[in-house]
Amino acid sequence: MSAALGRCARLLAAAVFGLFVSTSAEAQHTSTAAPPDAEHAAVDMMKFLAGGLLGLGLHESGHLVFDEGFDARPRLTGVHFGPVPFFAISHRSNLTPRREFTVSSAGFWVQEATNEWVFTRRPNIRVEHAWLTKGVVAFNVLNSIGYAMVAFAKAGPVERDTRGMADAIGVDERAIGMLVLTPALLDGYRYFRPDSRWAAWTSRAVKAGSVLLVIKRR
Repeated sequence: MSAALGRCARLLAAAVFGLFVSTSAEAQHTSTAAPPDAEHAAVDMMKFLAGGLLGLGLHESGHLVFDEGFDARPRLTGVHFGPVPFFAISHRSNLTPRREFTVSSAGFWVQEATNEWVFTRRPNIRVEHAWLTKGVVAFNVLNSIGYAMVAFAKAGPVERDTRGMADAIGVDERAIGMLVLTPALLDGYRYFRPDSRWAAWTSRAVKAGSVLLVIKRR
């Protein structure tokens, strides 16, 4: 089951990435007199990838802020997603459930707040020549989708954020997967449909609900 979900996650991530890039390029092509040359396209792609790295940095900074605030002794830990080596920011294991939930959730909170800031200030970001910002938004959406797929499979490293959130408040990790996935899909929809008020307010409500879970007793 986890292998199948992993393949689905990779396919879905590739599809979303392709949509972000292709529709942005199409929108910008129709708004300019001449198509960009190969050099400009390469620069745009580098900015897009840099935006993804910036999104990763913002996600991890959310964890670090609360790690430091709670004296959680953050440290880098080597982890593996299947055969792929990566890293995670770990912390001491004896935090209170409320603090554990906060630390584990903080990366998603930063992602969701960043998307809200972008869509509120620049609702038509899709047709703008703003590849760095688009890279951040794409990372936020894709990262949440990836975490949700892992949560549904209950797979991956034990340090994963969704597991920490679920254990802290005593719920099934798949419920946390839905909590993470729903605003990501809605934000992806808002990227293409900036005038959709129902998507905007539903996304905001789910995001606010995820923060309010910090007061839930285990």
